[in-house]
Amino acid sequence: MASASHRFLTVRHLIVAQVVRDRILEYRARVQAELKAVYSGEEPPETIAGSFAFGTFVTALPSLGTGFIVLGAVAYKITSVNILALFAPVVVLNPFVKGGVYAASLAIGVGLLGPVAGIDYSSVSLGAAPDVVTRLLVGNFILAVLFAIAGYGLVDRGVRRVRQRNSSDS
Repeated sequence: MASASHRFLTVRHLIVAQVVRDRILEYRARVQAELKAVYSGEEPPETIAGSFAFGTFVTALPSLGTGFIVLGAVAYKITSVNILALFAPVVVLNPFVKGGVYAASLAIGVGLLGPVAGIDYSSVSLGAAPDVVTRLLVGNFILAVLFAIAGYGLVDRGVRRVRQRNSSDS
């Protein structure tokens, strides 16, 4: 009996491994197609830059991981998006970088809305949380917009330069 259940688990593991392998190969093929589209000129630079800018905006927001779900839904529903450019900001705005983004966001929010009344850095109470969060969100939204605009410009320029260099090399 143990050998029959062992065989079942082995077959099940093989099936799961094959499904995972197929999925990885499918993603690999999509990434290769996206890279080819970037370098070959199949997609306009505006599409690639727009995908990167949207991904940057969503990733910069304090979403507690739900931004990744939003990007996945956009990639699934919108066929004109460049998936590689859409998800690239997830690598750039990783958890190590997000701490600095949140600190800058709070500083911008405090600069725009003023300090939270009744608190200093040595004593913070939960009663001040709504005011602190408001400043964080305002500053973070501004940073997300600025990052998206800068990202659009950089990626658009970069794609155009790579294509120009590739066409002059040919």
